[in-house]
Amino acid sequence: MTSYTSGNPTQNRTAPQSIGFLLLDNFTLISLASAVEPLRMANQLSGRELYRWHTLTVDGGQVWASDGLQITPDAAMHSAPPIDTVIVCGGVGIQRTVTREHVTWLQAQARQSRRLGAVCTGSWALACAGLLDGFDCSVHWECLAAMQEAFPRVNMSTRLFTLDRNRFTSSGGTAPLDMMLHLISRDHGRELSAAISEMFVYERIRNEQDHQRVPLKHMLGTNQPKLQEIVALMEANLEEPIDLDELAVYVSVSRRQLERLFQKYLHCSPSRYYLKLRLIRARQLLKQTPMSIIEVASVCGFVSTPHFSKCYREYFGIPPRDERVGSNTTQQVAMMPIPQAMTLSPHSGPMAALSQARNESTFASVRL
Repeated sequence: MTSYTSGNPTQNRTAPQSIGFLLLDNFTLISLASAVEPLRMANQLSGRELYRWHTLTVDGGQVWASDGLQITPDAAMHSAPPIDTVIVCGGVGIQRTVTREHVTWLQAQARQSRRLGAVCTGSWALACAGLLDGFDCSVHWECLAAMQEAFPRVNMSTRLFTLDRNRFTSSGGTAPLDMMLHLISRDHGRELSAAISEMFVYERIRNEQDHQRVPLKHMLGTNQPKLQEIVALMEANLEEPIDLDELAVYVSVSRRQLERLFQKYLHCSPSRYYLKLRLIRARQLLKQTPMSIIEVASVCGFVSTPHFSKCYREYFGIPPRDERVGSNTTQQVAMMPIPQAMTLSPHSGPMAALSQARNESTFASVRL
């Protein structure tokens, strides 16, 4: 994967970035809101129109969200205003909602070098159009196994979101919020994304190393009860790991069968999978509790702190102490007065929101 790099933020943009949200039938409203709201707040806190956005459907007609709410889009996709980025918003029954028109239009956007993204199950539409071949991709865990089967050229991941060159994809729920905060940070600096997080009472901006908690049955189906039983035993015994030979005896398989099951269905050895479970649990404890590193190492089954630190660094790329420092870092917001000369046109949704935000105490509170 080639991720976006933090680099120097783009400070000299003269025109706002324009993002088109393509709404598929039964899209999840929370994922759309999680992607749009950071853009609104970026405008409010900067006091400038950094972003504008438009909702699109195939024909410009109303579309239903999965919760039954009906949305009137801004335009049909073929008559969309000029846009820099397209984000596909998927939801329930994605295999039935992607049409040939969607695919053809998305392929045309790719030929015009648009940045392409997706939230929730929207990655399915990009994959159908062949626009994720060779890219790393995230999708809501309910759709993960189906995408792995249907699109073998796409590098599926359990990460909350993935940034790979000019493609960015996220799972559902609030994960699009984290993805958009990272994109805003790349474009306009970490101070702005941190301030947005504070406004949303969002304690920690998650990163690409954070993974979805994917129920094993959705990865394996119901055909591997032995493997599911073994993993359940592992998850229940993180503090005092069970020897692999004992695990094999518990579920009445041989050690060799145990190894084969993990290699075939989980693509790693049993010991590696067990270690991953313990490290993921350790990361949760480091970020969510005041437990010391020594205590975390102990409750996650590591015999020594140096061994724990070594394994943690190898898996996550940073030592445990840096993980904790990163989760506790607070950033100050630089205050600046409201620009007196600003003239805002209320004709568009984003501009109307920015105009209304002038009365907020946080308006133009982050210096770019």
